Amino acid sequence: MINWDNFYVFAAMSVCLWLTGAVFALRSSAKSKAAIGFTVAGILALGVFIAGLWIYLQRPPLRTMGETRLWYSFFMGVAGLLTYMCWKYRWILSFSTLLSTVFVIINLLKPEIHDQSLMPALQSVWFIPHVTVYMFSYSVLGCAFIMAVTGLVRHKEEYLLTADNLVYSGVAFLSIGMLLGSLWAKEAWGNYWSWDPKETWAVITWMGYLLYVHLRLFRKTGRKSLYVLLILSFLALQMCWYGVNYLPAARQSVHLYNRNN
Repeated sequence: MINWDNFYVFAAMSVCLWLTGAVFALRSSAKSKAAIGFTVAGILALGVFIAGLWIYLQRPPLRTMGETRLWYSFFMGVAGLLTYMCWKYRWILSFSTLLSTVFVIINLLKPEIHDQSLMPALQSVWFIPHVTVYMFSYSVLGCAFIMAVTGLVRHKEEYLLTADNLVYSGVAFLSIGMLLGSLWAKEAWGNYWSWDPKETWAVITWMGYLLYVHLRLFRKTGRKSLYVLLILSFLALQMCWYGVNYLPAARQSVHLYNRNN
């Protein structure tokens, strides 16, 4: 039976496979089939753990912060692989592996209690699509963040073009996630929007990326400012995801699902 006690096995397997894929990508001047194969294997290994944990808990593993980190590591691997396959950046798998590994290590160092209980507010048809769409958008925008950091260090025009496509996709999924969340909020609490701390930071994040899209479409600013805006927007995204949990106002947040209810 797969449960949280087995996580270290699947974590080590996934990280090793991702690292091997990243090495093959760096060593090859063209798109490497070995890099793709090892990366896919790492994604599947973590996917098997998530599926097994889902069966063990008898609920989707999306409730606690640790569980969302699992999905982020999974989708970060997917987003990095898609970016590599579309634009053939040899180094992108190294950075996506680094981000995935960071969140895997956090889960290893800070295990959480993963019980089978699911509060009434989470027993909704909107629960799974809302959270998974958000996690995928976070991972795609994470790749845009990687492009921004790389572009600040050594700019190439193609980096901005790639960041554009990643932001367009990421914002589309982010918008869908917000829409699904508002429908869920109406069902659970009677209001589509309540300016909860998490909702407020979601709007800040969304507007940051929309500002980037606006500036790119109308060519209103220089490339360094665009890279900085992407980095700041990604930091706002981190605040929206887990940073709000450490704010005093978040103690009364309806989004704090990891407490006992």
